[in-house]
Amino acid sequence: MLFMILAHDKPDSVDLRMANRPAHLDYIKGAGNRIKVAGPILSPGDDPKPVGSMIIIDAASEGAVRLFAENDPYATAGLFEAVEIKPWKAVAGDWIPA
Repeated sequence: MLFMILAHDKPDSVDLRMANRPAHLDYIKGAGNRIKVAGPILSPGDDPKPVGSMIIIDAASEGAVRLFAENDPYATAGLFEAVEIKPWKAVAGDWIPA
């Protein structure tokens, strides 16, 4: 089943995010094809900055997704102010199997 992880950074935490980005990317890549899409949420304006993360992951249960989210290097570094996990359904896009 697909789930969306929506994580909101604490205010003024770009430096913390950047310091932990290599470990976070390794963690995401280590999940292999379970990750369907992932990337930062950006602030509005002419000079957007990352203010959170969005990940679509294929997992057996919400509990498995919560464990994955809790072990993300961004989470263990204390970057996130809030994390939401929601079931998600893909309905359009080139990566969706026919």
